[in-house]
Amino acid sequence: MEHNTTRRLNRQDYKTLSLAALGGALEFYDFIIFVFFAAVIGQLFFPPDIPEWLRQLQTFAIFAAGYLVRPLGGIVMAHFGDKIGRKKMFSLSILLMALPTLAIGMLPTYDSIGIAAPVLLLLMRMLQGAAIGGEVPGAWVFVAEHVPAKRTGFACGTLTSGLTFGILLGSLVATLINTSMTPQAVAETGWRIPFFLGGIFGLVAMYLRRWLEETPVFRDMQARKALSDTLPLKTVLAQHKRGVVVSMLLTWLLSACIVVVLLMTPTLLQKQHGIAAATALQANSLATVMLIIGCILAGLLVDRIGAAKALIIGSLLMAAGSWSFFHIVASAPEYLFSAYAIAGLCLGVVGVVPYVMVHAFPAEVRFSGFSFSYNVSYAIFGGLTPITVTLMMTLTPLAPAWYVLALAVMGLITGLWLLAERRQQAFLHQVSAR
Repeated sequence: MEHNTTRRLNRQDYKTLSLAALGGALEFYDFIIFVFFAAVIGQLFFPPDIPEWLRQLQTFAIFAAGYLVRPLGGIVMAHFGDKIGRKKMFSLSILLMALPTLAIGMLPTYDSIGIAAPVLLLLMRMLQGAAIGGEVPGAWVFVAEHVPAKRTGFACGTLTSGLTFGILLGSLVATLINTSMTPQAVAETGWRIPFFLGGIFGLVAMYLRRWLEETPVFRDMQARKALSDTLPLKTVLAQHKRGVVVSMLLTWLLSACIVVVLLMTPTLLQKQHGIAAATALQANSLATVMLIIGCILAGLLVDRIGAAKALIIGSLLMAAGSWSFFHIVASAPEYLFSAYAIAGLCLGVVGVVPYVMVHAFPAEVRFSGFSFSYNVSYAIFGGLTPITVTLMMTLTPLAPAWYVLALAVMGLITGLWLLAERRQQAFLHQVSAR
């Protein structure tokens, strides 16, 4: 039995959604804040006499380590999420993120403890990666299993907008610190402030999560003794290959949207088009706000017309919005803000992705199936996307536009495949009912 399909969203549902979205936003903030202070961290945590390119490389390698550990953390947490409960893992993941974030804010630098400084930084970053590997899939499964089935799209879209808000929060905190403090003050103590804030907020969010209840779906499985008695991941890989493939393709779509259009573009705007850093970051913040709205709209669309059709429409909008944006910036940069805002809104298709993934696996192995597909795909494509786009740019300055367009086409094909599958199932159901 899945959760009640007919009732409306009640106060408990809204509480669950807000606490999950708040925690998700803070975890994403904790995970992403590192990248905004990468230059300062590079100066402080590595020997002063190494070449600048090597310092940059080592700093970003430590940032990437967080991505590489995600699958391991996600698989372990999902295993226990399917075995002993969603809520326990949901609280553990936020603690696992808050403590290393707090620790990064307190770490002694290379001047004080030498080579131990970057080693400890790497260790904390790996713990952060393990935590976010469990948090993100866990949060989507948690909210999807709480709300009425007819509102699952809205729940998944709202949580996705919460995660996006975490990126916006990181950008705003970084901007505030860099504008209110001198570069010297930032290097001395300023860079530590966002990590302290993230750690403290994380502990508060963990405390608030005490008021959440276990999901009705998991409680129902416990009551029916229907929990997976084998290794959940083994079942996923043996029996749910279709779910894994669809989920990995859609995670690629999601990760590329975020990495190319939100994380890489501000730097590209400065380097390629000579746009001032402050202007690029303001436009980026506007696009992120529009994406937050786009995710919720996409979730509402899923509840209204179904995931397959929402994915088809969303992929077409994503293709049009991002293609126009990259072309307009190259030819008419005075329209930067409006073009970036529309592109951000059109990326809302990422709000459809978690809905499809939650429904790609049965409840008994849902957390494991979702977590494995999402984290492995994100580690591969989240890591390879910047490298691929950078190499493509040696061939054409519009490489980011072509890359996002190619993924929009993949999203469109996946949507058409899901729609054909659904129609076939409906036809077979009619035939068997006769």
